Amino acid sequence: MAQIALDAGIPEGVYNLVTGPGSTLGDALVKHPLVDKIAFTGSTTVGQGIIRAGAETLKHTTMELGGKSPNIIFADAEIEAAVQAAFWGIFWNKGEVCVVGSRLLVQRPIYDEVVEKLARMAKQAVLGDPLDPETMIGPIASKGEFDKVMRYVEEGRKTARLVAGGNRRQLNGSGLFVEPTVFADATNDIKISREEIFGPVLPVIPFADESEAIRLANDTPYGLASGIQTGDLRRALRLADQIKGGTVWLNSWHKYHPNAPFGGYKMSGYGREQGNEALESYSQYKTIWVSLAA
Repeated sequence: MAQIALDAGIPEGVYNLVTGPGSTLGDALVKHPLVDKIAFTGSTTVGQGIIRAGAETLKHTTMELGGKSPNIIFADAEIEAAVQAAFWGIFWNKGEVCVVGSRLLVQRPIYDEVVEKLARMAKQAVLGDPLDPETMIGPIASKGEFDKVMRYVEEGRKTARLVAGGNRRQLNGSGLFVEPTVFADATNDIKISREEIFGPVLPVIPFADESEAIRLANDTPYGLASGIQTGDLRRALRLADQIKGGTVWLNSWHKYHPNAPFGGYKMSGYGREQGNEALESYSQYKTIWVSLAA
């Protein structure tokens, strides 16, 4: 991005790229009195620390934080398409995306069928080098993250039914690969359903009707994204209005556009990226009064 900015003719100093650990560079930016605005993307815990540190100089901040986004599949959905949306909703970029559909809510009449199809897709997923076009699931970003994901997998084994994945994989003796992992018969109150895992782990929770689906969807401290898979567009739009989340995908997942504002509710942050709404957080209003009296 820095090179593109220079190539486009943007003057030096307008866009600056400084690399290094957040604990030093980030902390310096947050506390420096000449920095007026901080936009942060990351965990809720780190975001809260930035807000507290920035309060000393009354920093303007926008926060795009964690998520535990619900994906709701109704019995009238086109099941093959819904399973595809559920699979890529969680396993795209091996779950290391803030807006992944990390809770799958499935209506009871199709619950077993969806679980079976999703488990089959997970078992058939190709793990490998991210630069290989055939690869579907790459390695976890770091050893620390890998260890955290595996701890959640072990926790899931105690509280839900493992139907796919759950193991570490290596390629040619190396690599931090976690198999796409699906837990069936989960409930909304267990750890893997409450906390952001940031990895390829999906609890599948049954529900009976619309009211239960919305109750479960909103029963989370987060509110970043959500999805509804249904053949009834009226239902989709009606329920989308009831979900407390910044983005609702209908019969899809991971759709984006630079003109569409993006951000969260509740512990998922505040402010918006993209769209005209994003410019508001980088602007200050000033009122100038002029007396024309001689």
